[in-house]
Amino acid sequence: MTHRHTHHDHSGTSESRIRTAFFLNLAFTVIEIVGGLWTNSISVLSDALHDLGDSLSLALSWRFARLAGRSGDDVFTFGYRRFSLLGGLVMGVILFGGGVIVLIEASQRLIAPEAANARGMLFLAIGGILVNGIAAIRMHGGRGIGERIVTWHFVEDVLGWAAVLIASIVMRFRDIPILDPILSIGIALYVLWNVVRRLKDTFVVLLQGMPPGMNLQDVEQTLREIPEVCDVHHTHVWSQDGEHHVLTAHIVIERADTYADVVRVRTRAKERLRTVGIDHATIEVESADRRCERAEEGPCQAR
Repeated sequence: MTHRHTHHDHSGTSESRIRTAFFLNLAFTVIEIVGGLWTNSISVLSDALHDLGDSLSLALSWRFARLAGRSGDDVFTFGYRRFSLLGGLVMGVILFGGGVIVLIEASQRLIAPEAANARGMLFLAIGGILVNGIAAIRMHGGRGIGERIVTWHFVEDVLGWAAVLIASIVMRFRDIPILDPILSIGIALYVLWNVVRRLKDTFVVLLQGMPPGMNLQDVEQTLREIPEVCDVHHTHVWSQDGEHHVLTAHIVIERADTYADVVRVRTRAKERLRTVGIDHATIEVESADRRCERAEEGPCQAR
């Protein structure tokens, strides 16, 4: 009961963060579209297109965050946590597509630069820094991959608007219209680089790869440090959502005279695994003289 309550509370917090981010992003997107047309700035209009796509993906992330709070059932026995990854995946794909569109549009402006309203860009940049800064602070603390992608998006936007602010100040004193598309290309490349990194992390989790920051040998060594354990094999570690990790393993002990011996070793193993961030562990305990058929002869024979 305690585990389920904690899961629900975290999911509710995650949903609240994403909901706030969605409304902030959508409201400022409308301002950006109007402001981009007013200032004739390709960097502002590109960011507006980028944020419009983000608003749609944030809406999906919001929906998936609500689903992630549901407990397991007959269909999804582990629960719905992995649904939060779908929101991160959708946002990553949309960010990537938006970045490519920005590159194409900005490249055309490089060939035929057009004057932009530097003063209007200045005001929009200040608003962009404030709105996205508030959203980034609101999202700070999210531990799931979907939340981290959303947080990183707002941090990138703050940096992008800071660059627009600097460029608009320069353009108020110097007539350099080409600075606007150059700025757009720089922001787009930076966003694409980080999106690819985040998508890679998402795919690793979706494909049940080793959780980032964990090492299989280190996890097995944690189990081997238990005095009764002399070997570990068939170890598999994956993550449900980038935050809650799962392990299955076979551990071999020298002797298992009673069922209480097995329970004691298994309990110690789970306690140790929690210290390295593994929440759910399914452990099969074997005695040295009765290993599973696929287990190789190991250090137990030497003891």
